[in-house]
Amino acid sequence: MLRILGQYGKDTCDGYFSRRDLLKVGGSAMAGLSLPGMMQLQNATAEEGRYGGPGFGKAKSVIMVYLQGGPSHLELWDPKTDVPENVKSVFGNIDTKTPGLQFTELLPNLAKVTDRTTMIHSMSYTPVGLFNHTAAIYQMLTGYTADKVSPSGQLEPPSPKDFPNFGSNIVRLKPSDVPMLPFVMMPRPLQESNVIGKAGTAGFLGRAFDPYYLYPPGDDMDLAKMERIAVDDLQLRAGVAVDRMERRAKLRDQVLEGMQDLERSTGKYALGEYYGKALSLVISGKAREAFNLSAEPKELRDKYGMNTFGQSCLLARRLIEAGTRVVEVNWPKVANSDNHSWDVHTGLPDRMKKQSGPMLDSGLASLVEDLDQRGLLKDTLVIAVGEFGRSPKRGVSTSGNSNTADGRDHWPYCYTALMAGAGIKRGYVHGKSDKTASSPVDNPVHPGELLATIYHAVGINPRTVVYNHLNQPRDLVKADAVTALFG
Repeated sequence: MLRILGQYGKDTCDGYFSRRDLLKVGGSAMAGLSLPGMMQLQNATAEEGRYGGPGFGKAKSVIMVYLQGGPSHLELWDPKTDVPENVKSVFGNIDTKTPGLQFTELLPNLAKVTDRTTMIHSMSYTPVGLFNHTAAIYQMLTGYTADKVSPSGQLEPPSPKDFPNFGSNIVRLKPSDVPMLPFVMMPRPLQESNVIGKAGTAGFLGRAFDPYYLYPPGDDMDLAKMERIAVDDLQLRAGVAVDRMERRAKLRDQVLEGMQDLERSTGKYALGEYYGKALSLVISGKAREAFNLSAEPKELRDKYGMNTFGQSCLLARRLIEAGTRVVEVNWPKVANSDNHSWDVHTGLPDRMKKQSGPMLDSGLASLVEDLDQRGLLKDTLVIAVGEFGRSPKRGVSTSGNSNTADGRDHWPYCYTALMAGAGIKRGYVHGKSDKTASSPVDNPVHPGELLATIYHAVGINPRTVVYNHLNQPRDLVKADAVTALFG
């Protein structure tokens, strides 16, 4: 029996084999195929069959607009008519650029760009444990169910044993070839109560693949916090010239040449590679300039919205333009809280009309339009989704939470996601919810399948095997891409 050993599978060609490849190796000797031959075969067939297909590899970059808190699909992009009053949205409906598709009056700007998007009205899953945010966020962003769901609905904090955020997997498998931050997360961590950052790390891949966390100072109600972006670690210290930094790097290399034992002991951590990338970032200044929002015209900044979410969306475009591979914009309000949080157990009409609705509409619509006008949408995949939707009936409890007559509870059985760019169909609606938006009537899409579609779009087989902290093989995600979403 042949065993392929190595740190997280790194001793193999590029570090990754599909399960099919591993099974083939087991019987390859009998077929007269050596391991080198097997690796050659893998390279030759890597983009065939289930490795390819519509949309495969179309995306050079990804922007995930993560609507933590669970927005009400009924109050945004899947409103219903001819239903009981406690089901019907409190807002009126408007037509969109896509024939037959209606939004609520909260999204007039998004309604004008649906000819560039796909709406998935059939996101759906049956939860494991309670309907709590953290478990659902973990599933949506890693593809796996979190451990230790307690009766209170809370989870253990982030751990080095966690499955990686999808962005960490992407930048490891598809490393950037430009001196730019590969993965940026902003403007606040994922959070439910005192569980902060779960699903927002590289987990067992190691901290080298964590996102760059851009969390400006200020609380969630400080909507001007993006004006105080600080990226001090991306600039030279006062008095340190570029040539001096480069001389230091050369001296370091000379010292390490004489320390072969140290090189061997630290080789697996790729310190040279990471040092080189950090040096390139500091010297180039490209990353620092990307964060300079003041370089944008005032009119465009106003269009995105002069608030935390709007300016985060604008910064996401700037980062992608500068070469960042993955940007995750987390909704700038903790999941289970008040004001512009999407977790509307109470006060839904006022909060969504005056706070969260307008911010989402201006920020997301401007992002899609801006990317398209600049020619960036053709190879940038945009996803906007939350961990679940809201209950079809107002004022009822589905998760153990109390809900007033003007609030909706958690609802994972049916909700909506928006996708655009990188070969995704334009002006398309995938799937359909039933009369009350309670469940899909066709083409249900599981969160794992949405993740698989993201991996597929960037040219990664979603069934690729990676190795966890115990060197155990794990699929990136146990699902296949929804290729019907691609044109």
